[in-house]
Amino acid sequence: MMQMDSGAGEVRSIAWWEKALLGVRVEELPRLVPGLLLALAVALVAQVGASALGGALLRLQGLDPAGKGSPISAISVAVILGLLVANTVGVHRAFAPGIDFAVKKVLRLGIILVGIKLSVVDVLEVGAVGVPIVAALVAFALVAALGIARRAGVSPQLGALAAASTAICGVTATLAVAPGIEADDREVAYTVANVTLFGLVGMLLYPWLAHAVFGDASAAAGLFLGTAIHDTSQVMGAALSYRELFGDERAMQVATVAKLTRNAMLVAVVPLLAFLHARRAGGQGGGAGSLAKLFPLFVLGFLALSVVRTVGDLGLQGGGRALGVWDAASWKAIASLVGERIPVVALGTALAGVGLGTRLAVFRGLGLRPLLVGFAAALLVAGVSLGLAALAGPLLG
Repeated sequence: MMQMDSGAGEVRSIAWWEKALLGVRVEELPRLVPGLLLALAVALVAQVGASALGGALLRLQGLDPAGKGSPISAISVAVILGLLVANTVGVHRAFAPGIDFAVKKVLRLGIILVGIKLSVVDVLEVGAVGVPIVAALVAFALVAALGIARRAGVSPQLGALAAASTAICGVTATLAVAPGIEADDREVAYTVANVTLFGLVGMLLYPWLAHAVFGDASAAAGLFLGTAIHDTSQVMGAALSYRELFGDERAMQVATVAKLTRNAMLVAVVPLLAFLHARRAGGQGGGAGSLAKLFPLFVLGFLALSVVRTVGDLGLQGGGRALGVWDAASWKAIASLVGERIPVVALGTALAGVGLGTRLAVFRGLGLRPLLVGFAAALLVAGVSLGLAALAGPLLG
C-alpha cells in the first residue's frame, strides 16, 4: 500500500476493498454524510408522496387503497423530487461526494437486494408455455427498442436504456444497465421519466383493454398485463385494478409471475448490453471488455440472492422450512424486508441522487427524440404482447 508524506500527515493510496465497496478511503467517509443524508431524506419524502399519490389514484378508479401497495413507484417519485430540489433551491457542492456515492454504490446495493424477490419456483409456475412466451417477448422488446433508437438517432446509451426498461423491469433495469454502458445521469433521468409516464398510462388503460379483448380468459389477460407494462409497481397496480374491477384472481397471479419471469432475465440482459457497448466502443476506455465490465459484480450478488430465495422456497415444499430455519410466514416477511422495503429506500436514495445532480437544462440537448423512442417502444411491445397473450393464453388454462 503506497504512502506519501504531504507535510500535513501521510496520505495513503486507496485500498482495493475501499475502492470496490466505498470508492473512497475510510477516513474520507465523513465527506459523504451530508450528500447521503440529503438523498436519503428525498427518498423518504418520495415514499410518503408515492403512497399518497397511489392511494388517490386507486380511489379515482373506485378502489379502496386500504391494505394495498401503491401503484406509484417511490423510486420514480424520488428522481422527480431530486430534480425539483436541484432546479429550485439548488444543491451546494458540499453535498456532491455523498450524492455521487448514492448514485454509484447505494444503487448497486439496492439492485443486489432485489434478487431475493426472484424465485425459480415462481417462474416455473407459468409453465412450459409461459416462460418461452415471456422470453420471446423480452427478446423482441430488446431488438425493437434498439432498432427504434438507432433510427431515431439517439445515443446508443439511451437506446440501450430504453430497451432494458421496456423489455425487463422499468426503473430497476435502467439502473442496473446504466453503469455497464457508461450512461450519464441525464440519460438515466430521461429514461426513468419515460418509464414513469408510459408505464402509468399502461397501468390505467391496459386493465380495461385486457378485459375488452380477452373477456373471461384470465390467463391471457394476466399474461398481457405482466408483459406489456414497464415497472413492477405499475404491473402490480394494473393487476390489482383488474382483480378488483373484474373479480379475477387468476389474472393477477399470472401477471405477477409473468413479471417476475421478465425480471429474472435481468441477469442475462445486463452483461449482454454491456458487451454490445464494449464492442461498439472497440475496447476503448481501458478495460471495457473485461469480465467485471461485461458481467458486473453486483449482478452476481443479485443472482446469488435469487438462488437463496429459490433454495428457501424449495425448502417450504411439503410443509418444510426455508433454509431449514423459517416457516412460510417468516420467510415471506424476510423476503419482503430484504427484497422490497430496503431496496425501495436504497434505489430511491440513488435516484434522488440522480435528480439532485441533474439540471433540467441538460435535457434540451437530448430533445424530444428519446421521448418518442420510449413511446414507440412501449406501443410496439404492447401490441406484440397483446397478440402473444391471445395465442398463448388458452394454453395456460
